[in-house]
Amino acid sequence: MKIPWLLGVLSAGMLVAGCDRAGRVSNSPPMDLSEGGRIALKRPPMGWNSFDAYDCAINEAQFKAVVDFMAVELREYGWEYAVIDYIWFNPSPGNWNNPERRFGHPDVRFDPNGVPIDRLTMDSCGRLLPAVERFPSAAGGRGFKPLADYVHGKGLRFGIHIMRGIPRQAYYGNTPIMGTRHSAREIAEPWDTCPWCNNMFGVDAAQSGAQAYYDSLFRLYAAWGVDFIKADDMMYPVYHEGEIQMMRKAIDGCGRPMVLSLSCGDAPPGRARHLASFADMWRISGDFWDDWDKLERMFDLVDAWSPFIGPDRWPDADMLPIGHISLGGRPHGPDRISNFTPEEQVTMMTLWCIARSPLMMGGDLLTSPPESLSVLKNKEVLSVNQVSVGNRQVFREAGAACWIATEPGSGDRYLALFNLADRAASVRFEFERENLRGRYRVRDLWAAKDIGIREKKLSADLPPHGAGLYRLSPQGR
Repeated sequence: MKIPWLLGVLSAGMLVAGCDRAGRVSNSPPMDLSEGGRIALKRPPMGWNSFDAYDCAINEAQFKAVVDFMAVELREYGWEYAVIDYIWFNPSPGNWNNPERRFGHPDVRFDPNGVPIDRLTMDSCGRLLPAVERFPSAAGGRGFKPLADYVHGKGLRFGIHIMRGIPRQAYYGNTPIMGTRHSAREIAEPWDTCPWCNNMFGVDAAQSGAQAYYDSLFRLYAAWGVDFIKADDMMYPVYHEGEIQMMRKAIDGCGRPMVLSLSCGDAPPGRARHLASFADMWRISGDFWDDWDKLERMFDLVDAWSPFIGPDRWPDADMLPIGHISLGGRPHGPDRISNFTPEEQVTMMTLWCIARSPLMMGGDLLTSPPESLSVLKNKEVLSVNQVSVGNRQVFREAGAACWIATEPGSGDRYLALFNLADRAASVRFEFERENLRGRYRVRDLWAAKDIGIREKKLSADLPPHGAGLYRLSPQGR
């Protein structure tokens, strides 16, 4: 017996895009390739992601406006990736009252047999496509290619979020897997669902056709001109080793270099070597928001992951909730300007830079106050994130912390001092702790000025939850 909605979805899918539609690979800024076609990611990615501000509901006009802003205001500082976060394939995500989830959550509804009622935009081979209601340039089967071309035309790189697995919709329609005799039901695992988003079923890596399905996805993304993939539901609460490896293989064989970013955390430390082998960056925490307790916990996480900092692998402390976030009261808390104080924003940026985390701005660039965006525009601070080596924590004790790194060209040291206490305090670094002897010229990177010569120690008077970042240059050489 035919499922009644299947006739509609197959005919609609054929009109949206057939599964033999490949498209062209568009031009974009060059990327370095290492042996085997994998991107050589020598520095942490810097960019903007739509989730913290727009949840799952961003549309094409909003995204292009953010890209325009990035090109004018942030590109010169190294911010280059513009990423559309999750559920871009749903025409109106979060438009029904879901009593078991937060406001605006993009779950789909089911009939009594578990068949999805809410329709996703999908081609006839089970590959999700941008909803034309939100991304009109995707009409006619063009997908994200016109939007990627727009981003590339601004000198930036284009990224998208994907959910692990195959759509439930494809499973119930038993759609074919492109280029094979296999179908969705042969590779799907209906019992393997994301605990926080029900759109997908997992894919069994042991089944024939599983790799071919992922290959078909990434060939499509390559044809669109995608540079960055944020793959979600990969590591927590279950570590999906097979699908991580299939994604890596699919990227390496698709003909276009792409960053593979795995989400969400906490990433299991016992899988660190596997992550470093197959991913370019991976989340080390759950969703990070503008809460001091979460920021203080991040000191422990980046310390634990510091042995695995680059090159070509980057433990990811998550997006920067700076400026205007949670527009319209979604995805997390009320519509607001970040709860982080100016001092806490400096602490966050200092920690992300000295620990070389990828830098992904989360706030809305169009409506954030200029003072919030100013922390994104200090080239000396950002240089620590992009070029330093030997990044590690020196101490964390009595409400204070210290990190150190090296500038590889000169051998100068970068030093970050943090006051984690709720009151102003002086934080001191004794040079002997790192076998630093002699006299050093000290530059305050946040203030962009030299502050004199120091011997034996450096002390900084810091506000509550504040930080300082310094460059130490040996004298007499």
